[in-house]
Amino acid sequence: MINHPVGRPAQPAPDATAPPPAAAPRPAAPRPAGPGGAVRAGGAVPLALAPRPARVLVLLAAFVCAACGLVYELELVALGGYLLGDSVTQTSVVLSVMVFAMGVGSLLAKGLTRRPATSFALVEYALSLVGGLSALALYCGWAWLQQPRATLVALIAATVLIGLLIGAEIPLLMTLIQRIRREHAGRAVADLFAADYVGALVGGLAFPFVLLPAFGQTAGALLTGAVNAVAGAVVVLWLFRAEPAPRTRLLLWTGCGLVLALLALAAACTGAIERAARQALYGGPIRFAAQSRYQEIVLTGGPADPAGEARAEDAPRVPRQRTAPPLELFLDGRLAVCGPGEYRDHEALVRPALAVGPSGRVLVLGGGDGLALREVLRHPAVRSVLVVERDPALPALARRDAALAALTGHAFDDPRVRLVRAEPMGWLRGSADRFDVIVSDLDGAAAGGKYRSREFFGLAARRLAPAGRLAVRAGAPDDGLWTAESGLGAVGLAAVAYQGGGAPAAADCGRPGPAPAFLLAARAVPVLDLAPDAPAPRSLTVPALRASGARLAAARPSSPPPPHTLLGP
Repeated sequence: MINHPVGRPAQPAPDATAPPPAAAPRPAAPRPAGPGGAVRAGGAVPLALAPRPARVLVLLAAFVCAACGLVYELELVALGGYLLGDSVTQTSVVLSVMVFAMGVGSLLAKGLTRRPATSFALVEYALSLVGGLSALALYCGWAWLQQPRATLVALIAATVLIGLLIGAEIPLLMTLIQRIRREHAGRAVADLFAADYVGALVGGLAFPFVLLPAFGQTAGALLTGAVNAVAGAVVVLWLFRAEPAPRTRLLLWTGCGLVLALLALAAACTGAIERAARQALYGGPIRFAAQSRYQEIVLTGGPADPAGEARAEDAPRVPRQRTAPPLELFLDGRLAVCGPGEYRDHEALVRPALAVGPSGRVLVLGGGDGLALREVLRHPAVRSVLVVERDPALPALARRDAALAALTGHAFDDPRVRLVRAEPMGWLRGSADRFDVIVSDLDGAAAGGKYRSREFFGLAARRLAPAGRLAVRAGAPDDGLWTAESGLGAVGLAAVAYQGGGAPAAADCGRPGPAPAFLLAARAVPVLDLAPDAPAPRSLTVPALRASGARLAAARPSSPPPPHTLLGP
């Protein structure tokens, strides 16, 4: 609080020296404004547009850059899940490192604001190259090096570089907006962040619904990089073309052309690079390779297909071999089907579930390759089969490829079969139908273990008829098996663990490992048996089934692990 004196003001003494008169203020000389009207300290910044449309153009550039930045971020998240598995861990690593790097990039951008337009162009060119080429580079490194740790390090390095460059964009764009027209900082920040957030929304929706299904990971990233480069060039080389010196402007034009040319060259060579990488990764001749919205699907080996019905357009032509390599189906780099011995796994999954009790209505969850469906259709008591598969590209391949269709016995052409495209767990929640048998041909370890969670088993149990049975893939006979058994018990189902006959199917493709385990569950303790009215399986016998069940029961831990839940560890 300021105190004011009370009474008359003090008078100066008679002998006091009068203060010198204050100098008259000089009239401020008006600062010249360029054609566009933008003013900065030290002179005018001529613009190609008037201030209002110039400001709109900068906000549009912020919108485009935000959309491209989020596409890069989602691309790295998807790549981490595809290449390294454990999508929760990869998502957490990418997002946390990205946000940290963006903060560091914003701090480093302080030194670039003296020439914001030129700096913005250089940042966008670098971001276009790093973000556009990241998917192709990471995929090739993963395929050729075959070192998960090196792939993780490369993923983190790409995330740091992209985050640094994205973080530098906002301070530079903010400076450009203020160079066009000085205004209150809060208003400028509000407009800039609004454009940034809306752009992020568009980029986040475009990635799964447009870029990934239409172009795939690599081509989509390259296209995004080209858009990023063009956005930087428009803002600097046209709108703020007076800031860089003529020589610098020529170098920036040349740099933009080189960036676009390099991205175009990478796009032209993407098919050949991906073929070489897949050949190094998968070995045998590639019959089909495609990136669907949900996963990478690669089919290799098998007998020659003269009609080329299932060969991808960019698949390499290989000379016909006397002894055809085994047919192998890979989903996101993991072996899902090994042709010579696949029947051992699918017979073990399906046959015991259809042995005893009603079997008229059957539900197959997953199983888009059609191999579990083939075993279901061998039983004459089956009247209808509903297959719920999230990825329509997989059943389409099972119909179209001659070798895979022959392996499935053309199961999808059977009139008893109906195919529904849906995520299995979501479909279970929304359905009211009941089934005599439910076969879960889903990888229990995928998607954070949601397909062996208590919630998944509870939804499946609600769809079972009173005497219904549920067959589940449990994977290797380790803690995952007993966790799944605990989950089934928690929803009121009694489960019996067992294994198939013979060596693991993957061993026929040179990938030895423990024989997988399966669980058969029902409201009463199920009996391991085989249906007498179905063709005899090639790998199973009743004594062998019951012996494997007794062996696993003896190995059951005295204190089994608790059931897995969607919110649990």
